[in-house]
Amino acid sequence: MGKLIQFLRGYVKIRVWGYSPERFMNLCSNHNILLWDIRNHGACYTMCISIAGFWQLKSITRKTKTRVAIERKYGLPFFIPHLRKRSIFILGLLGCLVFLQWMSNFIWKIEITGNKSITTDVLTDFLEEKEIVCGSRKKQLDIEALEKSLRKQFDEITWTSARLDGTKLCIQIRENEREVPNIRTSEENGMDLKAEKAGRIVRMVTRSGVPFVKIDDEVEAGEILVSGAVPVYGEDAAVREYLMCQADADIYLECTYQYRERLPIEYSSKTYTGKEKKIPYIRLWGKEIRFPQKDHGFAKSDCMVSEKRLETLQDFYLPVSFGSYHYREYVLSEKKYTREQAKKLCQEKLERIIQTLEEKGVQILQKNVKIKKDSRQYELQADFVVVEKTGILSVTEAEPLPTKDGTEVIKEQ
Repeated sequence: MGKLIQFLRGYVKIRVWGYSPERFMNLCSNHNILLWDIRNHGACYTMCISIAGFWQLKSITRKTKTRVAIERKYGLPFFIPHLRKRSIFILGLLGCLVFLQWMSNFIWKIEITGNKSITTDVLTDFLEEKEIVCGSRKKQLDIEALEKSLRKQFDEITWTSARLDGTKLCIQIRENEREVPNIRTSEENGMDLKAEKAGRIVRMVTRSGVPFVKIDDEVEAGEILVSGAVPVYGEDAAVREYLMCQADADIYLECTYQYRERLPIEYSSKTYTGKEKKIPYIRLWGKEIRFPQKDHGFAKSDCMVSEKRLETLQDFYLPVSFGSYHYREYVLSEKKYTREQAKKLCQEKLERIIQTLEEKGVQILQKNVKIKKDSRQYELQADFVVVEKTGILSVTEAEPLPTKDGTEVIKEQ
């Protein structure tokens, strides 16, 4: 803050020499004249002093028999006279400030974080449907409505937060770890819990609803595990009515997975020739300009793109970006996998499958892996015995009702 005040008021750097420079500095202190950045150069001293203090030195130099010379001038009072001769520079500076102020009214970058099952492209397409894109006005953006629409459109999203940082729109989301069914129903309908695949029940805990199965039962895909129709009994132990609820239970099923992967013996291999070409470009308001305009000229090549958005200040982006296309030429050659190579590739794929199952909470009890070869391909055959959580919600399709004689009939919904 002190440096800013000194710059606004202006100050000079002076050189002092003569009979008694030390007495000169003492008298300046007695007259409340501030000196700073004092340095001893042997035959002379250099120091900084304000403009007002400089005009009070005449009597002090006479008393101390010293001489003072200005070495350099600093501050706004000395800078403004030079600007009068540079009107084009001033106009350009003012125009730049007006341009930055105008551009700050728009969104020039959208950043989405926290999404896992929902891809960024899907969320970006949804924002485009809501007319929220790069170049949208910030005043037209309703943050609260955007958060509500994201939660309403995607059942996986349990929490959203959107905010504006400069010209950047930051959207943070949190997804539900459990799979959310795509079924919407009213409170009047019951919800059954059905098996997703065939297997044997090894563990189950029921929280709501009526269980139709028990531990060690064999179930088929689509079979009802827990019913959402809860019977209400009368004094005569007969069912009088059924109350509808959403079935809720943790049911673990022992089932099998079969995985088959084919790997052709012959494959095309890339051999890089060593020829590379880099084409820079600039993107203005979505329009790309390459330097040079002609193509890279390679028959087959890989391309790596690097781009950086222009950021004048922190989180203050502009619709200008710089980047380059890096091309690497290659030629294709036909090769064959050896048995060791094929086994290694199949093993890597198998490890990714196992990792995916473990991330979903699936417990692998047993696995049987075989690699077979014929004249054209290798085949990976993997059979797993696993324990996984099962159960998918489904609307109760029929409601049983008691008759006068105590038997039940089915009332179709």
